[in-house]
Amino acid sequence: MLQAIGLTSAPGRDRPPVVDDLTFEAPPGRVTVLLGAPGSGKTTALRLMLELESGRGVTYFRGRPLHRIGHPAREVGVLLGDVPGHPARTVRGQLRMLCAAAGVPAVRADELLDVVGLAGLGDQRIGTLSAGMDRRLGLASALLGDPHTLLLDEPAKGLSPRERSWMHGLLRAHAAEGGTVLHTTSDPKEAAVTADRVVTIDGGRLVADQAVADFSRTRLRPRVAVRTPHAARLAAVVSREARAARRPVEVVAEDGSRLSVYGSSCAEVGDTAYRHGVPVHQLADEIGDAGPVAVPAARIPGRAAPRSASAVAISKLPPPIAVRPARGPLRPLRYELRRLFGVRTTTLVIATVLLLSAGISVLLARSGRASLPDLLVAWPDLLPLPPAAFGAGLIGALSFGDEYRYPALAAGRGTVPRRLGLLLAKLTVSSGVALLLALLSVLADAEALRLVYGKGVVGVPDNALPLAMSWIGLSVGCAWAGLLAAGVFRMAAAGVAAVLAVPVLMVPLVQKLLAGPSARSIVGLPARLRELTWLQWPYEVDRWAMAAVRVVAQPVGVALSLSLSVLICAYVFTGLRGRARW
Repeated sequence: MLQAIGLTSAPGRDRPPVVDDLTFEAPPGRVTVLLGAPGSGKTTALRLMLELESGRGVTYFRGRPLHRIGHPAREVGVLLGDVPGHPARTVRGQLRMLCAAAGVPAVRADELLDVVGLAGLGDQRIGTLSAGMDRRLGLASALLGDPHTLLLDEPAKGLSPRERSWMHGLLRAHAAEGGTVLHTTSDPKEAAVTADRVVTIDGGRLVADQAVADFSRTRLRPRVAVRTPHAARLAAVVSREARAARRPVEVVAEDGSRLSVYGSSCAEVGDTAYRHGVPVHQLADEIGDAGPVAVPAARIPGRAAPRSASAVAISKLPPPIAVRPARGPLRPLRYELRRLFGVRTTTLVIATVLLLSAGISVLLARSGRASLPDLLVAWPDLLPLPPAAFGAGLIGALSFGDEYRYPALAAGRGTVPRRLGLLLAKLTVSSGVALLLALLSVLADAEALRLVYGKGVVGVPDNALPLAMSWIGLSVGCAWAGLLAAGVFRMAAAGVAAVLAVPVLMVPLVQKLLAGPSARSIVGLPARLRELTWLQWPYEVDRWAMAAVRVVAQPVGVALSLSLSVLICAYVFTGLRGRARW
């Protein structure tokens, strides 16, 4: 059962709260509709339940608030607005990425595509989906973790009558399995047709909490819809007989051939038309202000038939799944790999970097003044960073930048959960891509130089080991700097700016600090470190350790280390502050 108690949004300056002391319940096995006009506070109420809005009150999902549920995706499925996904990602790729986050098998994505009617559109891009397909994908995302409760904001908005019927049929099937369904709408007729219970709000306050039969009787006007070529004549005779019988009957002309008769029945209007020889082309009972929705009726075992004039067909649900209770993403490494390579951006960046690096390397070698290390990494003095290092920083920045622009783990929240496992997965994958890019760029540059100028240009440098460590450290450091900065400032542009700030701002500053003469040397540091520890590593390790120390001691290494230290502290600080807020 869903219990919302005292939901009150934070009031704005000189404005009352959008939601004010709202309390209601949504029982399991039933479809509950939150009804209200646009601007009445329906969406804000859902966001308060999901702890996405600041305010007061509490919402219990089967006795527990959302922040105390170990695995929210297992308990609550959410659909707020459009599908939060990269427009270039495929429908199947989006669901498989969310499968890794929810800890469910990848085959679950194909099952849900079949359930929501998108089985043949799995390779279509999200950005090309129509409104109806977008809502289907959103519902598939909400059902991914096999949740008990569904919270949906205007799920049928903008859909055709047939798609609307399908949507409500799937929600009815979820409720028939014992789940709790709460969705919002501004259409009273939709509420009467699809709901078991209707909660009406106005101005953020509770107006009525009724069973659907009471709602239809007290809030909607039943009517008889009549279509006849002699509408004016039939309206006159129905009104005349009602006055003679002293019955409160109202006849409203909808268009040239359609009438709406309030206060009567199909039998009475039909008898009147027959007695006066008026042909009738349509005669049906309706409620509300819109036309009838033709939906096939279905009977749910163990439940009473819907009391409204139309019933909702029950759709087929996917089979239940077993998900271990833990906070997501449950499979962060698999999630990050699918997120990174689910779009073509990463491949395009790598291909562009390799082509640009090879071209710059060939141009540098033409003058004959550049050193061999600069040729192999394509780093002229005019560029603050070699193309491969900048490409690694760009890929790292997109790791968090795309998450905040197209949120997947926290739909509707607009932020990415700062889980330690997710951060470690992003650091691991970005460093792996950076290493791959660094290696491929050196090989591509060497091959381009050999192809253009012959074998005599390319060779192995004398100090290959420290140069290789410097190149690896620069590439991985740029990737991590872009990733952490994008995570702190929540945009990819901030990550790119942080990567460029290292050579442009930090390196000149470090060079000024290290410009003075040095009175002491770090020679013998590995031996002194061995004396402080109880571990006795081989003496061959000393050479590697000194090489690493010399790399870090370079101005670029010091600048990159300082930048990463500041970004890590900022990331931890913002993560703790966000956790305290939610």
